[in-house]
Amino acid sequence: DSLKTPRARETTTSVRRTLRFIRRQLTGRRFVLHLAVTATLLASYALFERRVASSFEAATAALPTRIYARPLILQNGERPDRERVDAHLRRTGYRRVRGQVGSGEYRLGSSEWRIGRHPMRIAGVRDPGGVVRVRLDRRGRIRTIRNAEGSELPGVVLEPELIGTLWGETRRDRVPVRLEEIPDHLVQAVLTVEDRRFFDHGGVDLRRIAGAMVANVRARRITQGGSTLTQQLARTLFLSPDRTLFRKLRETAIAFALERRVSKERLLEAYLNHIYLGQNGAAAIHGVGRAAQFYFGHDVSDLSVEESALLAGVIRGPSLYAPFRNPTTAKARRDLVLAMMHERGELGARTLEQATDQPLELRERSSARLSPRYYLDYLAAELRDSFTASELESGGLAVIASLEPSLQRAAEDAVRRGLDALERQFAHLSRDGQPLQAALVALDPSSGEVLAMVGGRSYGSSQFNRASLARRQPGSVFKPVVALTALSRAVEHRDPFTLASTLEDVPLSVETRQGLWTPSNYDGEFYGDLSLREALEGSRNVPFARLGLEVGPERIIETARALGITSYLAPVPSLALGASEVSLLEMTGAYGVLAAEGLRIPPHSVRAVLDSEGRRLEDLETGAPELVFSPAETYLVTSALLGAVERGTGRGVRAYGYDGPVAAKSGTTNGYRDAWFVGYTPELTVGVWVGFDDGGRIGLPGSRAALPVFAGFLRTALGPEGGADFQVPSGVELVHVDPATGLRAGWGCYGEPEFFLAGTIPEEGCGDRWDTRRWWDRRVRVESDRLGQEAARWLRSRLRELEREGVKILRGDNPR
Repeated sequence: DSLKTPRARETTTSVRRTLRFIRRQLTGRRFVLHLAVTATLLASYALFERRVASSFEAATAALPTRIYARPLILQNGERPDRERVDAHLRRTGYRRVRGQVGSGEYRLGSSEWRIGRHPMRIAGVRDPGGVVRVRLDRRGRIRTIRNAEGSELPGVVLEPELIGTLWGETRRDRVPVRLEEIPDHLVQAVLTVEDRRFFDHGGVDLRRIAGAMVANVRARRITQGGSTLTQQLARTLFLSPDRTLFRKLRETAIAFALERRVSKERLLEAYLNHIYLGQNGAAAIHGVGRAAQFYFGHDVSDLSVEESALLAGVIRGPSLYAPFRNPTTAKARRDLVLAMMHERGELGARTLEQATDQPLELRERSSARLSPRYYLDYLAAELRDSFTASELESGGLAVIASLEPSLQRAAEDAVRRGLDALERQFAHLSRDGQPLQAALVALDPSSGEVLAMVGGRSYGSSQFNRASLARRQPGSVFKPVVALTALSRAVEHRDPFTLASTLEDVPLSVETRQGLWTPSNYDGEFYGDLSLREALEGSRNVPFARLGLEVGPERIIETARALGITSYLAPVPSLALGASEVSLLEMTGAYGVLAAEGLRIPPHSVRAVLDSEGRRLEDLETGAPELVFSPAETYLVTSALLGAVERGTGRGVRAYGYDGPVAAKSGTTNGYRDAWFVGYTPELTVGVWVGFDDGGRIGLPGSRAALPVFAGFLRTALGPEGGADFQVPSGVELVHVDPATGLRAGWGCYGEPEFFLAGTIPEEGCGDRWDTRRWWDRRVRVESDRLGQEAARWLRSRLRELEREGVKILRGDNPR
């Protein structure tokens, strides 16, 4: 040491001191303390890694539930509605062309249709799509359906319309795809512009960070980022977009943890499935699978080189390079990505030239997207009975709903037009802060499926669903329930009720616990004796009050329960006139049982549910179909309701331009607070309610307030001529009877045709009870109704002829 310089001696002394310090730290309690701290830090980091890996798996598996409308299916032998098919294709983003048909295009000729079906991916199941050729015969029926290879198909499913999504906390719309399904040129395009050294770094690329810093200093602004794909994935899955130092440190830590716990291929697949690529309304487009569908109408596996370059270019700025909003900027960015791929050796010169010359070909933007919010709320409530909130918000389910898009649009339009017309004509219906409301439900009686639902005037103003949740007194629309109770064979009565049974329309008073009940008719008059048919067609209150007393409130409640009405019904005399509250959906479902000839299928909105792998889950508990009344019994009520449209309170349907077969009934509550109109055809059951939420008086009967909405919807849904006609079932017999007495017509007395259940035809003739005056009064009334109907039919026929000749017919709001 004596030979060393002073500085050398000082260095040696410092080293010795350091070694003595380390020896002291590695002995005794201090060593144990340091060992414990080190172990704690390592354990904490290991725990952090495990938590990151677990959160990664949960986040990458989370998928929203996507809800699709019922698909449009073309089948051999059917006669498809050309306008409906055309509207469906336009709504789902297809482009109509005249020449060659490609993917996402169609041509509807007079004898042949060609449709270039989009590739579809629903709940993990991929349909490759392809061009189909549909040949029609002279009557418009499908003769054959062939695919591009010429093979004959029994039918073809057209792309269903996406009508809603059940989200979790974030509104991320994505369609997961496996890495092997993604084209190599898309993977290379993304790596070229976002992270060229992805397979070489451990989560953070120091070389890229340094290069980005130099480029930003030279440009005097931020032009490049140094984040790797792993860092971007960490930010997308776990962090907010805020640019802070703390967030950047967390992002780096998570990236290191992911790189240690997850393979590079899995990280790349997750990145391509989760990166943000644009906005579709309130929903964020995440992942190349959904982006390929949204921008190009393709499955991701069918993307071309230039389309892949466009998606890769959008990553840097989805708003700046949004293809639909900024096509010029997006194309310039795409061409830059193609040039970068060429420089890197991923594209040849010829491929680069061909891809750059391609125009920006985006998917045809679909027409206004359907958003049936009231229906979706009803469907979500139905799903919650069978699935947990976690399964619905992140389980990746696909729900095939019962909703028919064309009918839903018709329902929304009918409600809007009907309410606007009422407020224009009746100033007292326009209220500030308390608008007039309406609800409409359309069902398929053969399946119980809800085809359309409107729960109010505006979902944005009020989310309360007046179609399924509100309960109001139905008034006279409840009378068919009473009539069915009397006409069914279950009622024990010495003389079975028939449509020809006589009911007294004279003043009535009944003692009840609440006091004296005195029902009255709508017009305040009394007609004496009426047949059950006449009382139902004309909606006479007093005869039906008497009928309700005859059969008993308890029997009426039994019938209502059999028809599917579950609301509380008070067993009081006024029940026969609709005094108990029910929902519009219940009442429409009850009429649906009549339309289905006694078969009850509870209304429901879900047709099928698929899991994330495309497997069909067990059907939801909607209730098994049950024959609760015979077709013959229900047809008697249908026959009377057909008469109500031709001669009774529903005849305004004809004035609004619908001439097809329909059985219907209007309803009005006391004080004119609620207006109803419910009816059905063999293929459609429709119910309409109009009123104020606070129960305020509207001052109009159902035939004036609700009927226009009903008729407008039915005319759009089935056309002016309507659909199929009702068929008389077995067990029903047609006999001429004297309407004044309800007895069989014979020699010397007038008879009208009437339907009877087999075994209930009156045996006694009317000759012994002949009353000239009553016969003459009845005859005058019948003939006057008949002449009025003939005049109305002639006028409607003439108006249709003028419309076909090009004359514009202005239909007023008032049916008269």
